[in-house]
Amino acid sequence: MPTPPTPIAALLTRLGREWFLLGLAGVVLLAYLFPNAGSQASPIPWHSVTTVGVGIIFFAYGLRLSPTKLKAGMRNWQLHVLTQAATFVLFPLLALAVRPLFTGPEGALLWNSIFFLCALPSTVSTSVVMVSIALGNIPAAIFNATLSGLLGIVLTPLLTSLVLHTGAASVPLQDLVLDLMLQVIVPVAAGVGLNRWLGAFAEQHGQLLRTSDQVIILLIVFTAFCESFAQGVFRSYAWLDVVGLGAGMVALYFAVFGLVWGISRLLAFPRADRITAVFCGSKKSLVHGSVFASLLFPGAATGALLLPLMLYHALQIMVASTMAQRMGRQAAA
Repeated sequence: MPTPPTPIAALLTRLGREWFLLGLAGVVLLAYLFPNAGSQASPIPWHSVTTVGVGIIFFAYGLRLSPTKLKAGMRNWQLHVLTQAATFVLFPLLALAVRPLFTGPEGALLWNSIFFLCALPSTVSTSVVMVSIALGNIPAAIFNATLSGLLGIVLTPLLTSLVLHTGAASVPLQDLVLDLMLQVIVPVAAGVGLNRWLGAFAEQHGQLLRTSDQVIILLIVFTAFCESFAQGVFRSYAWLDVVGLGAGMVALYFAVFGLVWGISRLLAFPRADRITAVFCGSKKSLVHGSVFASLLFPGAATGALLLPLMLYHALQIMVASTMAQRMGRQAAA
């Protein structure tokens, strides 16, 4: 009969499984203590590092995608409709539903920034990474994350123009399209092209690739919080207000996550598709938000406008990472 582990051994084993959660807490603490280390003031080109890392991740995804799998993922139209509807319909409707709670000039400004957040497209890299960690439908995740970024170029200005009366019907966003091409489409296409020769190798080292996904996420969280602290985004707000707004952003995330999960169950989606729908449909892109803020709201206080988005961006990664880890373990059990 095997000897039961001691409490210390059991704790160390659990900490080993939860290393990613400890890493999340650690990088946030490091960002608070040394904000310039990961901000634009750093001599290390973090943006280039994470960009290359994301490109490598998508290349690895492509290696594991045969053309047959990719075509099957793109034909899953019900999943695509639900995911895009969550991003561009459900989010704005939830924002409109809570509009009466925001009174006075300050409340109106805060709600404007929240609606702006809700009108943005999904992230690309973190959405797919979360789906990968949770063992969801990766081909469909790549398709939906890329499609969301492209649709956002039209739908985000349209939604903000209709509701916030920005007067911006279209904006020049060639750089975002180019980023999507270079970071996602080109690496995935290259990986798919090499799947015939390297696909088996990529499948054999799937755990190593998932670990690399998690390391990239830690770097993204670190640089996001460093930039927030370095820009002093939180300085003009009382900590209780920031905490309250953060709690509201977490509530928004769980509301969308729960509704999309429930709808996907009603539609009898398989588990892998439900995972893709909730993780791709519940994200919002800080990259797109930063660009759209300067184009749609020229002269506005960008820090205040982006505060809900920056909180949502950082918190969505932390919460989603935790959920993806657990869902991945459940699927693998």
